[in-house]
Amino acid sequence: MTLRRMMLAMLMAGLLLPGCTTIKGWFKGEPKPGEPKELVEFEPTLKTDKLWSVDVGDGIRHGAQQLHPAARNGRIFMADYKGELIAVDAESGKRLWQIKTKLPFSGGPGVTDTLVLVGTEDGEIHAFQADTGTPVWIARISSEVLAAPVESDGIVVVRSIDGRVFGLDARNGRRVWVYDHSVPLLTLRGEDNPLIRAGLVYLGYDNGAVVALKLTDGTLLWEQAVANNEGRTELDRLADIDGRMMFIASDLLVASYKNRLASLAADSGRLLWFKEISSYSGVDIDRTNLAVSDKEGNVWLLDRRNGTTQWKQDQLENRGLTRPVIFGGYVVVGDFEGYLHWLSLADGRFAARTKLGGDGFAGAPFVVGNTLYACTMKGELVALRAGSPL
Repeated sequence: MTLRRMMLAMLMAGLLLPGCTTIKGWFKGEPKPGEPKELVEFEPTLKTDKLWSVDVGDGIRHGAQQLHPAARNGRIFMADYKGELIAVDAESGKRLWQIKTKLPFSGGPGVTDTLVLVGTEDGEIHAFQADTGTPVWIARISSEVLAAPVESDGIVVVRSIDGRVFGLDARNGRRVWVYDHSVPLLTLRGEDNPLIRAGLVYLGYDNGAVVALKLTDGTLLWEQAVANNEGRTELDRLADIDGRMMFIASDLLVASYKNRLASLAADSGRLLWFKEISSYSGVDIDRTNLAVSDKEGNVWLLDRRNGTTQWKQDQLENRGLTRPVIFGGYVVVGDFEGYLHWLSLADGRFAARTKLGGDGFAGAPFVVGNTLYACTMKGELVALRAGSPL
């Protein structure tokens, strides 16, 4: 990566990614174009309960890392940028183990039944035992890791910031295959985790394309352009697919930064439908509902089968929103000031608002069972539950 590209990518990440301290600083002083909307007052219709919280090291440094909590087998795993790795019981918040490695963690963790996998700024993948945190193996790849490694059928798939994707042997970290894909000069700083299903690996790229690879050997099966990366300037050409992609039945739902939300046929990449919505954080799906927050800070609920709009909430504009999550009868989304906003799934109206921290969130809220979890940029992991309607 050239110095110019690195600086530009970091600049764009600071201005655009959810929860960044740069966003907060940008709006201090005199009003600027695109200033975040003041929060509206409303009569709460839902009571939310904070079950527990636990501190996870020093959290995320200025949004430069992509360290998000991961849940598996009743445990939640989290890393901080100084190399601390922790496992907690998802029900009680009790610390199960904690290690301090002093490694420059930058992407992950990814979790299997037996391993916790974390990537570093200097292009290493570190594997630890999920039960104890004991180091197992180290693998070296070509550059910094921002996405969590994922595993299936004994192959760990990890992507690096230079566009390469590696298949590693889960037993020892030995390289099995590598796939190389070019990336544009200017990109947003962020990458989604590889998505694995039925022996295929799906990845979204910074040029607006989605690719499907064969898990066993990295062979390219198909590539589909979701959004074009054409334009007069490098900023105009930003078409990154950095947010979470999701499967529902045989469809793959994908959001691009360049005004394109699309549904693809997973077996071929064929475009099923698209909608002109721009998002860098990805989508969440529940049955026929698709929730997405766009780059302007609007929250949408769509019919995932055809993209039809069910409602749009426009009172959170320019508030650096996370990806929304559907939780029971609500859509929950975080903002750069550390508020969780609970919107009615039925009509998008505000139902509750929960303040957790002043610097935003390390990734989107996530759900395990009947509990919602959120991790702040400062490294506080919080468990919440929706109570009875008021």
